[in-house]
Amino acid sequence: MLIMKKFNVVFFYLLAGTVFFSGYSQTPSLGTRGKYYIVDYSPSGQSGELQIPVTYTLWVPAGVKTIRGVIVHQHGAGTSASKAGAAAAYDLHWQALARKWDCALLGPSYHVLNEGTEIGPGEAELWYDPRRGSDKVFCNALVALGEKAGHPEIGSAPWCLWGHSGGAQWISQMTVMHPDRVVGAWIRSGGTTKFHSRHPEWPDPELTEAVYSVPIIANAGVREKGSAQFNGSWIGMMATFEEYRPHGAPVGMAPDPVTSHNCGDSRYLAIPFFDACLAMRLPAKGAKTQALKPVDMSTAWLADEFGDAAVPAAEYKGDIKKSVWLPNATVARAWMEYVKTGTVGDLTPPPAPFDVKVEEIPNKGNEISWSADADLESGIGGLIIMRDGKDLTRLPTVVQNGSARQAFQGISFHDTPEIPVPAMRYLDTSSHAGEKHTYTVVTLNGAEVHSKPSDPATVQKGHAY
Repeated sequence: MLIMKKFNVVFFYLLAGTVFFSGYSQTPSLGTRGKYYIVDYSPSGQSGELQIPVTYTLWVPAGVKTIRGVIVHQHGAGTSASKAGAAAAYDLHWQALARKWDCALLGPSYHVLNEGTEIGPGEAELWYDPRRGSDKVFCNALVALGEKAGHPEIGSAPWCLWGHSGGAQWISQMTVMHPDRVVGAWIRSGGTTKFHSRHPEWPDPELTEAVYSVPIIANAGVREKGSAQFNGSWIGMMATFEEYRPHGAPVGMAPDPVTSHNCGDSRYLAIPFFDACLAMRLPAKGAKTQALKPVDMSTAWLADEFGDAAVPAAEYKGDIKKSVWLPNATVARAWMEYVKTGTVGDLTPPPAPFDVKVEEIPNKGNEISWSADADLESGIGGLIIMRDGKDLTRLPTVVQNGSARQAFQGISFHDTPEIPVPAMRYLDTSSHAGEKHTYTVVTLNGAEVHSKPSDPATVQKGHAY
């Protein structure tokens, strides 16, 4: 059974103010110039159909005439991963990539009942092997969401597939099943090849020449290697690379030197990778066909397996069939930094915040609200609220734990915003009724580079200006 809901966010307007996800609630970030659409599917009791309930949340950027693709951010196995997946479509950084390419951003949330990773009742393999029904439901959901959004082309648009752990299994298999629709795939800590020994539960996929045309980066944490719990994720990365690359497939490998099974700062390489794939493969705006362009191998850079130096393909002296493939110079430079440090720097300033408003809240203070677009290279690391030309506060006020870089929305174990997702507003409780103050907001990107200040906003005698 399909249950369909719609949730819209346009600039500062929040429908009902709260979004509910699987028994918990959150207020999403403001400043997202787009709308959200949600569809729910109940589990089926029929053999071969999806036996796990699922919620799909789709963000569509404002003002887009035609959606050119769908960026899918697929969570992993387990209950915490499922809940984290519900926040994926609210991620301002991934939205920046989607907005640049007139794409929608999809965050699935499969409501598993336990931490099991096989095919018992409520376990994750019931969804992360798409042949068990999640492929069909996913495709149906895109059609339904496209109809609700007024963009029926979403139902047939190509995909960028990002997946972590169980999600890596899912996107690996979806790439095999639908190679003509996959712009590129990022396989974090997994891959279907790790299940070659799991028969008949997980039949080996049939690989075709079309599969070897899809750009892929296999990515895992070095600390997963040899781990009693996560070594299979390392094996998945290695097996994907070693199985595909000898066929000439455009496949690279990016070991993360600082993490185990958590995603760390991998997004700072994944987003440039997808940016390159979208630039290379999407048909031109207004094209009559959605057929993807072939990968342009002339721009490739290559590196040695477990090396940290890449060169243009024409200059590479090693065995090409064992080389790490990278789509262009920009991604290659980011990759060289990432495999050494686990992150990627950024020297370019982010966009300035906009639509700053100030409202006097009786007996409480001045509430400042604003909108801000994420920096494509490194997102929004934080925001500085200034009053009368001096720093008032910095958001977030709590330092983030874990290996991921500081971010306004936080970055969870699963590469999703921390829940609750923060709103772009701040209450200045040190201001008093009748005082006139001027407020500006500055964005810090993930590398601490400051934007220009926003246009100023003031409040006087209880009225916003």
